[in-house]
This record gives sequence, C-alpha cells and structure tokens, in this order.
Amino acid sequence: MTGQEISFRVDASLQIGTGHVMRCLTLADALKAAGASCRFICREHPGHLLGLIRQRGHAAIALPGPVANPSPGSREHPFQPAHAVWLGADGSTDAGQTRTILQGLVTDWLIVDHYALDARWESALKATYRKLMVIDDLADREHICDLLLDQNLVDGMANRYRGKVPGHCVCLVGPQYALLRPEFSALRPASLARRKTPSLNRLLIFMGGSDPDNETGKVLDGVRLSRKPWEHIDVVVGESYSALQTLKETLANFPSATLHIQTPDMAKLMAAADLAVTAGGSVTWEKCILGLPSLVVILGENQRPIATMMHQQGAQRTLGMASELTPACYAGYLERMAVGELPTMIDCASKVCDGAGVERVLKILDNEKRI
Repeated sequence: MTGQEISFRVDASLQIGTGHVMRCLTLADALKAAGASCRFICREHPGHLLGLIRQRGHAAIALPGPVANPSPGSREHPFQPAHAVWLGADGSTDAGQTRTILQGLVTDWLIVDHYALDARWESALKATYRKLMVIDDLADREHICDLLLDQNLVDGMANRYRGKVPGHCVCLVGPQYALLRPEFSALRPASLARRKTPSLNRLLIFMGGSDPDNETGKVLDGVRLSRKPWEHIDVVVGESYSALQTLKETLANFPSATLHIQTPDMAKLMAAADLAVTAGGSVTWEKCILGLPSLVVILGENQRPIATMMHQQGAQRTLGMASELTPACYAGYLERMAVGELPTMIDCASKVCDGAGVERVLKILDNEKRI
C-alpha cells in the first residue's frame, strides 16, 4: 500500500457511538504501517473522536457541527436511509462539504462507514476517488462500491447484498473480516489457554463508548443487588461518556472496581476477565477472539440480528433490549451464571473469529488497486 492515499468518511457521536470510528482507526493504523497515508473526514457531533484520530497520527478534517433539523430528501430522491438523522445534515449538503475537501486531493480509496450514506451520496463523490470501499452492517440500502465489508454474523449472509451492490463489487462478509486491533489476536493463545480452567472471579463491564442512557450504572446497580462476590470488576467507558461523575460516585461503593476511560488496554482487560457484561456491536468480535464468555444487552435494533445469532450459536447469552432490563434483571442473571456453563460459551465464541481480519482486508485492498 506504499504511497496510497486513503480517505475515510465516518462519524462518532453520542447517538452513533464510537464503534464505526474505532474500527476505521484499526484499519487506518494497519494501512499506515503498510505505507499508506490516511485522512478522516468527520462531522463535529457531540462525542466526536477527532482528537483521538489525530493522536493516532492521522489527518482529521472536521465538517461543521450538526444542523438541528436537516431538510428531508429532495423531490427527486424522497426516500432517505433509515439512519439519515445520524448524519447531522441532509445528504446533499454532506456530499457537497465532503467533495469540497477532497477536490484537488488524490484519493486512491474512499472508505465510507456510515449508516446514513448510500449510493446517491457515493455517486455525488464519484469524481473525487479512484475506488470506493463501504463498511456496512445493515444491508438496508444500495451502494456503488468496488469493495464491501460486512463483518457480521447473521442469517443469509451469502446473499445479503444481492441487488444492493454492482456486479463487480467484491463482498467480504463474516467475522473472518472483522477489523480488530492486533493486540487481540496477540493475546488469543494465552487467553484461551487460561480458560481451560474456567472461573468466575473477575467481571468486565463495557456498555459502549458513549453509553448515552448510562446502562453502565444500571449494570452496577445489578451487581450490587446480586449476592455474587467478585474479586475484581473492571468498568470501561469512552471519553464521550456523559455520566462520569455519577459513575465515580457509584464506584465508591465498589472497592474492588477499577474505572478505565478510553483505555488502550481493552485486550488485556478482556483476556483477564472471566465474564463480561457488554452491549452488542463490534465488541462482539473482540470477545470472540479471546474466548470471553459474556452477557449481552441490545442497545439498538441494528445489534439485534448479531446478538440473536450469537446466542443461538452458544457464543454468548443475550439478555434482550436494554430498555426492558432492570438492575434486578442483571442481578438475577449474574447470580444464576455458573462456572459449568462457561466451557461451551468459550469454545463457541473462540470459533467465530480468529482475529486475522485486518490482514485479509489489507491484502484484498492491495490486490484490488491493481485491477
């Protein structure tokens, strides 16, 4: 990838969460190590991660903050993606702002990871890039991309994008292409070896980087209600987590707990944990690499298909929608969790994802540029 110029269009926000930017950063780090230059174009939503992107050594260009009430679709294109409101502007405005940034620059690959963008936006940018890669999880709209990545495990993956992408598009579907940081695969052997003698002494809680509804606090209330003793509890939140002071006050009642904010040590924390309580989303694949058993909460409908399939395969226990769970529910699930249930969950999870997704995607990106 030496000399390649890569542009990313992706956002993080309190509503969107941090997962899209984090997986793009993982890919960007690998691209940079392979000799490419990466730039990110992100709207300044509340909870954006522009600072983190720059800290990781990539260019980050900010689009203006979100408009309170973006205009609806045009008369010619009245139907908008289901997540259009996440964009913070109407699609044509966003396309125009992004096009202004990219004009005059070389973009060998434009990589788009955004539920609010579809083929119309991609067409409007077509003159600014040589090839287009789309990262998606929903398969609910059309794209004109050369390469599509969907790292999820849901029913009908093989045909999920039929009729939604061009005939020449290469589709990479399944967790074998999950964009995960190399430290997870590096810790996989040791983590799996440790789990040959499972235990329930150390708990990890991670309800997403932003957690706008403070599900983290609800889980901790459940831990306090339960009669299950934990030798140690690790609580992870992102830098955009809005209830930090409340969380710190809650954790004052947990002398065995440690708070981690935007930690770079997530792989180590997961490898050390015996059980995790997490939201759905991309953290699913990180847990799988390390064989970490988990109780999983669905925060949005986009997480339901994956959480359901993972539960059916025995790789995790999915508890349902966060809005339907109370602290007493969490307490009950934690109390009923038995060591004897862990080996099956460990085995099933570890078979879902091996952690080599970034390497596979890099090879395909490099091969595709030659065509």
